[in-house]
Amino acid sequence: MKTRIIIGILLLFTQFGYCQISSKSENKKTEMGKTQFLGLRTTIYKVGDITNAKKWYSKAFGIEPYFDQPFYVGFNIGGFELGLQPEKEPIENKTENVVTYWGVNDINETYKKLIELGAIENEKPYNVGGEIMTATVKDPFGNIIGIIYNPEFKLK
Repeated sequence: MKTRIIIGILLLFTQFGYCQISSKSENKKTEMGKTQFLGLRTTIYKVGDITNAKKWYSKAFGIEPYFDQPFYVGFNIGGFELGLQPEKEPIENKTENVVTYWGVNDINETYKKLIELGAIENEKPYNVGGEIMTATVKDPFGNIIGIIYNPEFKLK
């Protein structure tokens, strides 16, 4: 009986990534299949007019910022941060080498809403495999906003 309890406790510790505290604890976590990365936290969009951008993003995402200063505006979007920072010199044609995709339940409806709010069509919603759909728009400040419908991805 004691052996089963000890094995059960050890399995719990292993499953949830607990390990003996030592100077090598980070290495042990990595060895056990864990990573030091905790996941995405913040996406920042640079904007020429932070006041208008704050209004636009509040409408687009249906939420008011939790942090609102002239140097930074932060929104909590489902536990992830969308940040706005003012640009010294606004750039209209921004690079597309990195795109953040925001999860949505209805990609066509969300895409339509963003366009109605003044975003510019970049990539219409399309199927990328299985039931997964993606699309991108450019906000009125030149940033690429990605949206994705992915019923297979679940937060852990």
